[in-house]
Amino acid sequence: MPLNIDFSGKTVLITGGTKGIGAAISNDFKKAGASLLITGARPEKDIDKLNEKAASNIGSKVQYIHADFSNKNSITNFLNTLDNYPKIDVCINNAGTNQNNVLEKIKLDDYYLLMDVNLHAPFLITQYICQKMKKSNYGRIINIASIWSVATKKRRTAYTMTKSGLVGLTKTSAVELAPYNILVNAVSPGFTLTELTKKTLPKVEMDEVIKTIPSGRFAQPEEIAKLVLFLASDLNTYITGQNIVIDGGFTNV
Repeated sequence: MPLNIDFSGKTVLITGGTKGIGAAISNDFKKAGASLLITGARPEKDIDKLNEKAASNIGSKVQYIHADFSNKNSITNFLNTLDNYPKIDVCINNAGTNQNNVLEKIKLDDYYLLMDVNLHAPFLITQYICQKMKKSNYGRIINIASIWSVATKKRRTAYTMTKSGLVGLTKTSAVELAPYNILVNAVSPGFTLTELTKKTLPKVEMDEVIKTIPSGRFAQPEEIAKLVLFLASDLNTYITGQNIVIDGGFTNV
């Protein structure tokens, strides 16, 4: 029996879905027939251009929404926008940011930025979305965490706090929402070869990191997307409350 992943007739919300891992996730859901709501923190004029481009494609079922999760008013406006959608079947909390510094030098502004974007926003979105999903007695929520939710290294105190908190949100919300056929899981990617990684990590440093990964390479964004797609699909009927690490074996050594 073929195992097909089909999201036709389903509405999928993906935060931070305009670049990197989020863009790969968005692309796979689009191929699988989903109607997409994709947020981005780009300037609103850039979001308008993305919507114009989407509208030019016949049969496109993609809408881009401007949302800056570091801004409380923007989060409120975003949630109000979601009132226009009676049903959201899948929510991917992917939007995130990072600032690395040693513990005693972490600036409070940077700390609050990470907390707002990486943890506070997913909490508010999950709190809102689960009410829609309960009415449908169906839902899939995937939180994109990080290998730094299960391991850590110097200069990652604030980031690790947020991603560990996101896993905590995943586990407890999974327990509360399971009776409503809502499955909640986290995906924790390891080192992934996004455009940002290519721009910010010199080749010498990248080669050093690769030496620490048993698989001997960085993940491709599409590999992360495939795992997310499975967890969000109807092929997943019993996995919930889990933090699934996808890192080429990095956290095992």
